[in-house]
Amino acid sequence: MILWLNPIAGISGDMMLGALLDLGAPIETLRKAIASTGITGWTIDVESVERQGVRALHAVVDVDDVVAERHAHELITMAERAIPREAADLAADAVRALARIESRIHDTPVESVHLHELGGVDTIVDTVGVAAALHALDIDEVWSGPVGLGVGQTRAAHGIIPVPAPATLELLRGSRVRGIDSDTETVTPTGAALLAAVKTRYGPVPEMTMDAVGYGAGTRDTPGRPNVLTAVLGTRLRSESRPDAMMVLDTTVDDVTGEILGELIPALLTAGAADAWITPVVGKKNRPAHVISALCTSPTMTVVEECLLARTGSLGVRRTHVDRRTLPRHMEVVNVDGHDVRVKVGPHRSKPEHDDLVAVSTATGVPLRSVAERVQTLVNDHHTRTHPHTH
Repeated sequence: MILWLNPIAGISGDMMLGALLDLGAPIETLRKAIASTGITGWTIDVESVERQGVRALHAVVDVDDVVAERHAHELITMAERAIPREAADLAADAVRALARIESRIHDTPVESVHLHELGGVDTIVDTVGVAAALHALDIDEVWSGPVGLGVGQTRAAHGIIPVPAPATLELLRGSRVRGIDSDTETVTPTGAALLAAVKTRYGPVPEMTMDAVGYGAGTRDTPGRPNVLTAVLGTRLRSESRPDAMMVLDTTVDDVTGEILGELIPALLTAGAADAWITPVVGKKNRPAHVISALCTSPTMTVVEECLLARTGSLGVRRTHVDRRTLPRHMEVVNVDGHDVRVKVGPHRSKPEHDDLVAVSTATGVPLRSVAERVQTLVNDHHTRTHPHTH
């Protein structure tokens, strides 16, 4: 399914929650996903409101948590516990993005970053709730119109800060924005982090069959403009493949040690790259060299680029715009001797996640190849039962 957002009045975590609930995401599903993280001291409900004559759903999050603040790594761990796994991965990506930006802004190591607002409960409720709603609605592609940015100032834990907040602006790098006549905060860091985490593409409504429209309300009823986020849910017309606008970043180095090269790939992937690789080449003066490349989307480009420059010491990066064709896929989970194994299923093959296979092999003592064969048999048997005429 495709989700198109119209954040002309801005976007926040609760506005996204309200819009997705209005599209039909079951609130009980969101509550279960949030509760599975282990976070306590919260409730979430929904109310129908009007914002300048527009009916919308307002997600009401009440927090009575006794913890004043939590470190980002605690919140990431909580997000990673969420069920289902797809929601956990997306929510954790959003919290990591928030932590990386706060780390850079305050010149603090990521592991020392803490989120003051309501002990981070709001962050978990918003990110896990939105991720669970996207999964419940089977949304695998998110588009958006320009994001409306106001100008002014607001009070935060560190005092009075400008609007848009520095973290918000950093998280919106690569996004399409436009100014609106507002002296209040229209885009929150969590809202911007969610746009980045879902790899939002910007443009008009994509070609699709429109199935539902939802409206998520902001907290304030702002005179002169409806403070709502419009969300349109649709079915893709051509499911065979879709083009993705991507960026390839690369740099050539001839003075980087093997130890540093060995850490580059996981570091680039953690920074947000969709893929990364290293190619040995012969460079200037016939020196052995390496080309380090990273594939990323526009929202993650800045963070990935800075990771590439900082870790290699290179003085420049080449940027190449590319179109990536992707086939539809979905994730299934099979259970082997009490251990869950994720399996990515596409139109031509299915592939178990290697890390999950290793975990099962380590826990059971069964050779990795045997575990992989058993998982493949389970997947094939399941497809034969559910789609008997395609085999």
